[in-house]
Order: sequence, then structure tokens, then C-alpha cells
Amino acid sequence: MDKIQDKDRLYSFLRPYVDWMFRRSYRKFRYIGRENIPTDGAIIFAPNHTNALCDAMAILGIDSRRKVFVARADIFRDPKRAKILHWLKIMPISRVRDGLEEVRHNDETINKAVDTLRDGVPFCILPEGTHRPKHSLLPLSKGIFRIALQANETFGAEKPVYIVPVGLEYGDYYHLWDSLTVNIGKPINVTEFVQAKSREPGAESYPQMIMALREELTCRMRELILWVPDDEHYEENIARLMADPPAPFDKDKKRPWPGWLRWMFLVGFFPLFVLSAALTIPLWGMWLLIQKKVADPAFHNSVQYVWQLVFLTLTLLIRLPFWMFVQEYIYQIRNHKP
Repeated sequence: MDKIQDKDRLYSFLRPYVDWMFRRSYRKFRYIGRENIPTDGAIIFAPNHTNALCDAMAILGIDSRRKVFVARADIFRDPKRAKILHWLKIMPISRVRDGLEEVRHNDETINKAVDTLRDGVPFCILPEGTHRPKHSLLPLSKGIFRIALQANETFGAEKPVYIVPVGLEYGDYYHLWDSLTVNIGKPINVTEFVQAKSREPGAESYPQMIMALREELTCRMRELILWVPDDEHYEENIARLMADPPAPFDKDKKRPWPGWLRWMFLVGFFPLFVLSAALTIPLWGMWLLIQKKVADPAFHNSVQYVWQLVFLTLTLLIRLPFWMFVQEYIYQIRNHKP
């Protein structure tokens, strides 16, 4: 089997369209801090995990380079699905909750990740290990640091290894057609980090090095999101943050239309909405049926994106103008506050 990071003609052909469709799934979409991405070494992207597949799609679109990802190992058990995931450049990784026997299989994944990085292909791992639709950060797993340290040990003398923290902020975790800000932070130069720690009195052991990297990455990731430190007063704290968001999220603050203008829009374009709805009823009906089968609402964004990527593409020329209007119309109604 070819290396997962190898070029693929069909993948390269479809990639620009997939990226474009993802950007068009959000009413407001922006990348901040692309200049922080290193150009002289191996890159490991480390985003927070709040929105299932959409998180990976946001990282994929940072630039035009192909990237390799990891996903939980249990979805690779079906050989046919595993083959598709390999083509999509996704590798399996086991979590502690899967059992120690399964975690032992991660050595192979780590070796493949190091090989990917050596070949100059960026690697992405969501270090929280599971998604949670909240403005918070779960404890980071060790996998990302094991990969970074092994890569540094393998070829750190040739080129530096970087962990690039990324903050993903969604305007709505459960609906597309809202906003998404991808905030790219200052990278951690793992090669320099290890050298500096090694020179300190009582040089750090391997577990201590992992803990030091974990603490550093956690601090940097928290700075890139609207972070709420605890769940006990979550609603109160997030409401306060949303009311007066810090930079750069102050630019994401919703500025509702004046009431009279909103009603003019809704009433004046209602006939077009009816026409749009009639033309998109088959797609809407199909989506509603699919949505009922998705138990976790945090997956709705991801499933809806894949659904519209496939079915909207089949009828793109006929339906796209009307579909975009329908989404805008529903967004305005949902956010209307009399």
C-alpha cells in the first residue's frame, strides 16, 4: 500500500472544490495568523475539538498543502471504510478509554506520523481526544507530544519540529451558515524546547518533557479561543464573553439588522423564499431524515456539510443560488429578536 502522505491525482483534483464548499457553508469565515505557520520545518497542527469533522476541514483549508489526520481507531474496523479513510489521509489512533491493549497499537501510527512529517507533509491531531461543543478545553492527551518528541529525535538535527496551536471558534455549534474563525497561534519549536530543557539543572525525563510540552500547548490554545475555565458557571461566563468579546473575536460579534430593515427583507423576499423552498424540498426532506438518525447534535454540522457536498454538487447549477438564499433567510429568522 502507498504511503498515506503520497500524492493522489483524484484527491488533488477534488480538494479545491471540497475546500470551497466548506468555506461556503459558513456565512462568515476567516483565517487569522497564517503568518505564524513555519516554513522551515515539520508542522503538527493542534486545534481544539468542538465540531467533529468540521474541525479537521477547517485545518485542511488553512493552505493548499495536503495534510494527514488521525481519527479514533474504532471507525477503521470495517476494511472498506478503512480503505476510504486511508485515501482521505486519515490514520487510526486509539484512546485510553479503548483499553490498554488497543493503545499499544498506537506505536505504528506514531511511526507513520513521524514518516509523514519527515516527508514535509503537515500532520494534524486534535489533542483533546474527543469533541465537546463548548468554549472550553479538555485535558490534552499524550499522543501529540509522543509524535513530536519522536520526530525531533529522528530528524530534529536536520530540520526543526513545530507544534502549531489553533483555536476554532464557531458562531453556532449545531448549525452551518453562521461563522467560523480559525485563529492560528505562535508555534512551539519542539526542537528548541527540548534543547533548552535539556540544558537546565536536573534535565527533564521523558514523562516530564511531555508534561512541560502539555502545559505550554494548553496555555497557548486557551489564548486562541473564547475560553471558559469551568463548567459550574459556564452559561454566565460565556454570556459575559459574548457580550464583550476580546480581540480578535470582537469582529465576530453579531450586529443584527435594524428591526424595520429585517422585516422589509423577510416580507419583500418572501415570494422568492417560497420558490426557493419548492426547489429545495427534496434536499430538505432528505436532510431531515438523515438528521433524525444522528443522535449527537454536535455531529449535525459535519453530517450536513458532507450531505450538501454530495447532493448539492449533483444539482449545483440549478439549485445553488436558491439554496444560498434559503440558508440566509433561515439565518435571519433564527437570529431575529423582536
